[in-house]
Amino acid sequence: MATPLPDFEAARGGGGVASSSTTVLTSAPTVANTFTEETEEISPILIFLFFHKAVCSELESLHRLALEFATGHHVDLRLLRERYRFLRSIYKHHCNAEDEVIFSALDIRVKNVAQTYSLEHQGEGTLFDHLFELLNSATEIDESYRRELASSTGALKTSVSQHLAKEQKQVFPLLIEKFKHEEQAYIVWRFLCSIPVNMLAVFLPWLASAISIDESKEMQMCLSKIVPGEKLLQQVIFTWFGGKSDTSASRGVEDSSFQCCLDSSSSMLPCKTSRAQCACEGSKAGKRKYPELTEYEAPDAPMHPIDEIKIWHKSINKEMKEIADEARKIQLSGDFSDLSAFDERLQYIAEVCIFHSLAEDKIIFPAVDGEFSFSEEHDEEENQFNEFRCLIEKIKSAGASSTSAAEFYTKLCSHADQIMETIQRHFHNEEIQVLPLARKNFSFKRQQEILYQSLCIMPLRLIERVLPWLTASLTEDEAKNFLKNLQAGAPKSDAALVTLFSGWACKGRKAGECLSPKANGSCPAKTLSNIEEVYLQSCNACVSLPCPSSSIKACCQHQDKRPAKRTVVSSCGQNATPHSSEVANGNGRSCCVPDLGVNSDCLGLGSLPAAKSMRSSSLNSAAPALNSSLFGWEMDSNSFDTGHAERPVATIFKFHKAISKDLEFLDVESGKLIDCNETFIRQFIGRFHLLWGFYKAHSNAEDDILFPALESKETLHNVSHSYTLDHKHEEKLFGDIYSVLTELSVLHEKLQSDSMMGNVTQTDTVQADIDSGDCKKKYNELATKLQGMCKSIKITLDQHIFLEELELWPLFDKHFSIQEQDKIVGRIIGTTGAEVLQSMLPWVTSALSEDEQNRMMDTWKQATKNTMFDEWLNECWKGSPDSSSMERAKPSLHRDNDHQEVLDQTGQLFKPGWKDIFRMNQNELEAEIRKVYQDTTLDPRRKDYLVQNWRTSRWIAAQQKLPKETETALNGDVALGCFPSFRDPEKQIYGCEHYKRNCKLRAACCGQLFTCRFCHDKVSDHSMDRKLVTEMLCMRCLKVQPVGPICTTPSCEGVPMAKHYCSICKLFDDERAVYHCPFCNLCRVGEGLGIDYFHCMTCNCCLGMKLVNHKCLEKSLETNCPICCEFLFTSSEAVRALPCGHYMHSACFQAYTCSHYTCPICGKSLGDMAVYFGMLDALLAAEELPEEYKDRCQDILCNDCERKGTTRFHWLYHKCGTCGSYNTRVIRSETTTVPDCSTSS
Repeated sequence: MATPLPDFEAARGGGGVASSSTTVLTSAPTVANTFTEETEEISPILIFLFFHKAVCSELESLHRLALEFATGHHVDLRLLRERYRFLRSIYKHHCNAEDEVIFSALDIRVKNVAQTYSLEHQGEGTLFDHLFELLNSATEIDESYRRELASSTGALKTSVSQHLAKEQKQVFPLLIEKFKHEEQAYIVWRFLCSIPVNMLAVFLPWLASAISIDESKEMQMCLSKIVPGEKLLQQVIFTWFGGKSDTSASRGVEDSSFQCCLDSSSSMLPCKTSRAQCACEGSKAGKRKYPELTEYEAPDAPMHPIDEIKIWHKSINKEMKEIADEARKIQLSGDFSDLSAFDERLQYIAEVCIFHSLAEDKIIFPAVDGEFSFSEEHDEEENQFNEFRCLIEKIKSAGASSTSAAEFYTKLCSHADQIMETIQRHFHNEEIQVLPLARKNFSFKRQQEILYQSLCIMPLRLIERVLPWLTASLTEDEAKNFLKNLQAGAPKSDAALVTLFSGWACKGRKAGECLSPKANGSCPAKTLSNIEEVYLQSCNACVSLPCPSSSIKACCQHQDKRPAKRTVVSSCGQNATPHSSEVANGNGRSCCVPDLGVNSDCLGLGSLPAAKSMRSSSLNSAAPALNSSLFGWEMDSNSFDTGHAERPVATIFKFHKAISKDLEFLDVESGKLIDCNETFIRQFIGRFHLLWGFYKAHSNAEDDILFPALESKETLHNVSHSYTLDHKHEEKLFGDIYSVLTELSVLHEKLQSDSMMGNVTQTDTVQADIDSGDCKKKYNELATKLQGMCKSIKITLDQHIFLEELELWPLFDKHFSIQEQDKIVGRIIGTTGAEVLQSMLPWVTSALSEDEQNRMMDTWKQATKNTMFDEWLNECWKGSPDSSSMERAKPSLHRDNDHQEVLDQTGQLFKPGWKDIFRMNQNELEAEIRKVYQDTTLDPRRKDYLVQNWRTSRWIAAQQKLPKETETALNGDVALGCFPSFRDPEKQIYGCEHYKRNCKLRAACCGQLFTCRFCHDKVSDHSMDRKLVTEMLCMRCLKVQPVGPICTTPSCEGVPMAKHYCSICKLFDDERAVYHCPFCNLCRVGEGLGIDYFHCMTCNCCLGMKLVNHKCLEKSLETNCPICCEFLFTSSEAVRALPCGHYMHSACFQAYTCSHYTCPICGKSLGDMAVYFGMLDALLAAEELPEEYKDRCQDILCNDCERKGTTRFHWLYHKCGTCGSYNTRVIRSETTTVPDCSTSS
């Protein structure tokens, strides 16, 4: 199984945000309990707990509103939709940053964990999409719509809460265990720097408003460990965290202009100034009304701010041209050895293009004209970048010495030219169509705001690289205008952020030249002497985050204890030059801005996949995200095509299909529970219990057998832990549904009872009407809640099944042979009892096609080829009440059985009955025997069995006719045994010395009544086949009747014949726990398969659960006891397994080991003989041999280790030189004298 993880609460230092496997996280501890002298021990990674709590709390609140809406209360759907829109935007960017940073970092230290959570992010995105389809289609609100909405919100809450709870139980402890505190701080800081700036500005205030004051202080201390100690970075982050959350976003958007800022395809920064108009305002299709020109549109202005888009286009085109030239240079030089720098440069420009496309699609185009769309061009560019990178990966995998490298580089140059042409054509169309409208219809101020918001689409990590790269290619005037527009377009509250941006822009200039456009020549990043003062004032003025200056100073003092601040050398193409945190120019002026310290990639984390994920989810949120955790996996999974032969372990996943079918039934039928009768509820409960039982058996088989088999492979450690956590959560969901279903059933019975009483008495009172109304209201509320819970468990299990088949299924084919898979399937089936199998097989096969049924049964028969499973399958199926209809529906379960039927030369199956055999002459019998011997498909032991039956067929056939003659000859009930027998005559307990039971059985061979087959065999000259019994005698009423579990005569009132009854073995037992093994096709003493016994398919015997790792010998129990010679397989005596794999009766073992210690079959030792062998060592050491025998040697063979060796002469005892055993035998005596003869080979 997965690697043991440290206790989550212990890692937190006691208390803290506890995880819940279902819904909402509990509150965090107070500051006094956590942030004292133990502050140093707090893990920075635990800051995510605050986000988890805020998300779960919001989901719970929104689901509660949806339930109120479903039960008839008034709820503003517009408010509900906007709150969900905001939550989706926040959660989507959190998931993207997790995939890029958290999971990528974890995957470096711990394999096979992050992939599952990345896949779950996609499923949660699909749930959000479905919910918004429902919310946006609210044209006709009826009862079904209300309940469907409540179900969808409940499913989303359950899925996200389960995902976050699993992260707390598995991911967080692993991060705490595998990463030092400094590394954790770096990971979380990089996580924050990977979220787009505009979203981070909304995310942190919302998070601060969603937690308590004490939790805010605790989170502030966490942030102080995460954010580097530079004051400007502290001011940027804590200004966001201390700002008030936009209530229109977190509590419901009332302003429609803010709506599109928060949808799944938008990442816009909310306008924070009174004059600033939202970029997406008025973006509806159709004719626009543009604002009039203002004084900012000076006629003599050298360049409109919006024309800076051309600068972006020019820089991107220049970078792409240099990449294409570099590809041609590499091709001409023939040096294909190192592509790392080239690949890194390509990734960088691809990321810039993707975020630039996002800014155009979500801010610039909607602001200019809602009908503009270049999404097709953007998609084409992204696809070309993907092809470009795939080509580079192929070149890397092929190697420098590959003969195809030159061909690859020819394609590489062609791809580079193609991308460059596509981008140039796209940019040209934008410049002639979009920019003129923006220049004409927007003021300079509005254009500056749009540009600033477009820049804030990017995360801090990318902006730090982009700004120096962009300004490095500009002239001095262009660079100054760029900085001027940047500062003018930002709101006042972003002063610290603009200062940071300005300083990064200055780093791109030669020698760090300051680009200040101000009259005093001072750039905002030039001097930072007043930052600390402003920073403290802003924190003191914060209402939602109490943060006095003393606490800030304490935080800063704590920061001084951290390692040296993180710095980074930016390298973005050929024009970028290294810069430190403080760059001085020739005039002595310097821009003192800090680096983020996240672009050094010290943990090997990528960034391009997250950018692609953002664009994919923005344009089509249902599309799978190409993130770093999944990219390699998708390449591997493609190799497992569906054309391969059926794998044995695939039969386990056929249960998934049956589970999905029943989940669909529960989801659909739960909507009919409001208006239904008692029969419908009873059927629904029965179907639910059937699904719950089979799911529990399936999940237990996975947890106990499948997952440990995966974890046993060194490369697959931790791959199944997440699914084990899913099983625990899903089991709780089933339990919750059962509780609600039980309460609903009780209420329904009460309503039915009240209705019947009302019809009878016709004396309804006012109070009775009120009580009935309350009961009906509560019933409707429970029915609505139950429908949502059924929807939740369906979506949860469907997602779980899908991920198992996507992630785990291919691993069996990759890491396990067919034989190993057969053994795994046998282990699973071998722990499943007959009763479960008898009801499970129709349930599973009803969901499969005929071809799937045949393949599944072929796999089962292959796994159980050494057992009696075929025989049991035929017997139990023929004995089922609806066997005829089931035979027609499931022909695969009655396929030809080679072990029971002989195929003649004509191809027709011959199944002679006893009458046919009786009529056959000797020549015909001999002919049938020859056919058996000539059949090469039969096992030799099976041939012997069939031939023996043929040879005794005449006698058996005669015995079949004997009962009628005997019955005719005998007159009187006493002769037939029609009288009771007692196990304890004094207490009048029915039965015999062998069994306690209330009936006798009529033997098919002689027609007489006996209490059991042992009583029959004791007084008869033939054996009784209890499986042929068709009649029994009730010893209470002395009536002969068809065999069954109870007496059918009215006088006995259905008294049971015994506690245990087996319809196949015709076994009654009223004392012991007995189960029928479908693979032995016999009843055995015990609690049952999977409880205290399992069936080994190789040995073909039932063994105790503690003997799972025994030594297997094929059909080892199908033999006689080596001591008493009784057939062990059908013996009623206890059997003992020997270490060598053989078996004997326990009683025989006790008697035999009084004088022997070796197996009578193979000669190996029967146990740990260390003490006995030690006694022999002491005996031989004290014994002195005669002089003439001292130097003689003997060649021996050890029965325990099976190795040959040479030892000193002795008359009785010869010790193995390899294993030290005295269980040896002499194979040759050496008469020559040898100085030292203690050797082995």
